[in-house]
Amino acid sequence: MHKLSRHSVNSILRNSGSRSLRNLAAPLSSSSQLQDQAGRDDSKSFKYSRRWYTMLNFDKCNTAVTKLLNSRNGLLYGNRYESTATASDSSEPPAEKFEYQAEVSRLMDLIVHSLYSNKEVFLRELISNASDALDKLRYLSVTEPGLLKDAVDLDIRIQADKDNGIITITDSGIGMTRQELVDCLGTIAQSGTAKFLKSLKDSKEAGADNNLIGQFGVGFYSAFLVSDKVIVSTKSPKSDKQYVWEGEANASSYSIREETDTEKLLPRGTRLTLYLKRDDKGFAHPERVQKLVKNYSQFVSFPIYTWEEKGFTKEIEVDEDPSEAKKDGEDGKAEKKKKTKTVVEKYWDWELTNETKPIWLRTPKEVTTGEYNEFYKKTFNEYLDPLASSHFTTEGEVEFRSILFVPAVAPSGKDDIINPKTKNIKLYVKRVFISDDFDGELASGGPFPRYLSFVKGVVDSNDLPLNVSREILQESRIVRIMRKRLVRKAFDMILGISMSENREDYEKFWENFGKHLKIGCIEDRENHKRIAPLLRFFSSQSEEEMISLDEYVENMKPEQKDIYFIASDNLTSARNTPFLEKLVEKEFEVLFLVEPIDEVAIQNLKSYKEKNFVDISKEDLDLGLFPSTSSGRKDRNYLQIPPLIGDRAVCITLCDKNEEKEKEIKQEFAQTCDWIKKRLGEKVASVQISSRLSTSPCVLVSGKFGWSANMERLMRAQSMGDTTSLDFMRGRRVFEINPEHQIIKNLNAASKNNPDDQEALRAIDLLYDTALISSGFTPENPAELGGKIYEMMGVALSSKWTAPAFEVQGHNSNTQWSGSGSSNNVAIEAEVIETVQAGTQK
Repeated sequence: MHKLSRHSVNSILRNSGSRSLRNLAAPLSSSSQLQDQAGRDDSKSFKYSRRWYTMLNFDKCNTAVTKLLNSRNGLLYGNRYESTATASDSSEPPAEKFEYQAEVSRLMDLIVHSLYSNKEVFLRELISNASDALDKLRYLSVTEPGLLKDAVDLDIRIQADKDNGIITITDSGIGMTRQELVDCLGTIAQSGTAKFLKSLKDSKEAGADNNLIGQFGVGFYSAFLVSDKVIVSTKSPKSDKQYVWEGEANASSYSIREETDTEKLLPRGTRLTLYLKRDDKGFAHPERVQKLVKNYSQFVSFPIYTWEEKGFTKEIEVDEDPSEAKKDGEDGKAEKKKKTKTVVEKYWDWELTNETKPIWLRTPKEVTTGEYNEFYKKTFNEYLDPLASSHFTTEGEVEFRSILFVPAVAPSGKDDIINPKTKNIKLYVKRVFISDDFDGELASGGPFPRYLSFVKGVVDSNDLPLNVSREILQESRIVRIMRKRLVRKAFDMILGISMSENREDYEKFWENFGKHLKIGCIEDRENHKRIAPLLRFFSSQSEEEMISLDEYVENMKPEQKDIYFIASDNLTSARNTPFLEKLVEKEFEVLFLVEPIDEVAIQNLKSYKEKNFVDISKEDLDLGLFPSTSSGRKDRNYLQIPPLIGDRAVCITLCDKNEEKEKEIKQEFAQTCDWIKKRLGEKVASVQISSRLSTSPCVLVSGKFGWSANMERLMRAQSMGDTTSLDFMRGRRVFEINPEHQIIKNLNAASKNNPDDQEALRAIDLLYDTALISSGFTPENPAELGGKIYEMMGVALSSKWTAPAFEVQGHNSNTQWSGSGSSNNVAIEAEVIETVQAGTQK
């Protein structure tokens, strides 16, 4: 059929008017008339009515619809009915429905061998089931107190027999009837806990108990991870009989029988007996069981007791040796004393294993600092109190509770910065441990970025998306929201340490974890505003104590526009670098970046409080709005003008004078700069007049977009670095000279009077090599540089402490004399030579 166009429908409505609309509405609303005419059953009449509506929308042509709208008799209905009957005769036969079938043995094999990645979680799952049984009993006993009459204590007891490889888990919970055994244990993926929660929801009491753990209905079958056979003996207070469920790992069936052994009867609850596989009998050691309970079920609401071997010391008498007794009798003088020895008496008894309570479930006001410290030490096996802690509850879109800690010291022997899987964040769901690899499972969406991996803590939530095995956290929007809130709380905690009155606390923190925060500058651009106030550096005005960026900005001079820094390998070289000379005179503070990661961190930070970070070892250094004199001293004429009298014209005049002086200097040394550039060739990109030097003759600065000397040194030291990129990333080098220095003045005279003088040219080479070292670069040929220095030393030291050798004319013209070292006094006539400047003629 063809669909009517909008133009055709409008034409129909316009031509037919309201009368046509009434004719159209009649067939649609009067399906009973159609049934009477057809004489068919209800189902067919429904089909006809539906078919009639279809024809109105999908008729083959507009003419047929127009005829329909204008028709008043029932002839058209009959014709349409015949067409529909023909279509119904040719329809497809009804489809049959089938139920999904499952091969039980294969399904059990998948659950046992494919669902769980770690065998030891079987104990966590079974303890969780026992906890749910106790929770159900506690809830039901509110309205039925008689359920607790047989056994008042609500607890879980685990007994391990390492000799026979048997583990027994007993709880005093609600137990199961025979039918519940069939429904819960005989039906795979049917959760009794989920069914219980559904009944609470149906009774509008879902909020009465939200501590139940189970939800998938497969946790019980984790017992077959380590067991060949499992026996479940259970007694429900709703039944007078106790039943035993028995199943094997490779079987597709199970058996249920009534318990007849009076010694095995339970007052109430369930007892699971696991007969471990040959390779898994190590789980039956009491120490192993205790460790698993503390790891996975430490914070379960009910007490968990394990059967442990204990001992106490006592003194017992020892029979004397007959020979020694005879000797003592002969002496007779010494008082006879009974001999004893200390022995250890061993016995077996129940020991409470989960004694640590989940303090995160309490409000922060109720928890003392001592309780936080004790919880931290027991949970993370630490011996020192944490520097800080943060206990908070998040409600709303995501609900979870958490406690975060900052350790007192960094772990030794661990590369936490390199390895993101630090196992410092423990994830709990309803107080049951799920994973300590919470920060490693989601590479980009885990709760903590790599640079905050030192933070330790617990996170407990009821809303986390887990897989069926409850081992893997799935990526979701909830996890991303949790990440943001946890990171923000961690920064607030660290900021609290930095603002503490005890400055030593943050110094201790920075000593241990400062590098982590610097990595955050590189990896986490979103949190730059949170990281920057926490950074600490030495500076030119604070070499003994580190300062923050806030303190630096507060100490900035009014005329200072940027935050200056210099990167070096240690404080001594940073303190003595020639790049600092003019800034020290201007009293501008310069940050010393002495850690290998500092320069990269600052470059990623780029700015702080609208102040750009500027490397003073690179070209185009702008030292502020105020000009300086050619001698390098600050021009204080402008600064001495009182603010109320300050005339803008005075400032402009002073600026103009300094600009003119700067132009004169550039013109005077333009030839010298070209001469030096010609001599150095491709070693430097250009030679310029320096505005950063006051006492040094020259300095070698890096290009604006290339590596600094410090970065070049670090990249050369990389064991896996690509040496082919060194020449490219090294960038241009600019040779800056100080026109006020005497050496540069002498070279300026040489360039004008005798530019080809070899001594002057060698002086340029030596000057460049010296600037290379003083600027932090590594000379390409250290041996050649050493030869030049030795040559200069030889010239400077010659004849300084010893008279020069000379030849005496006279009686023995071939005799060499060496000053006062000769015993003969010989009068020597010497020629006096006047000193002149290099390149001038006498």
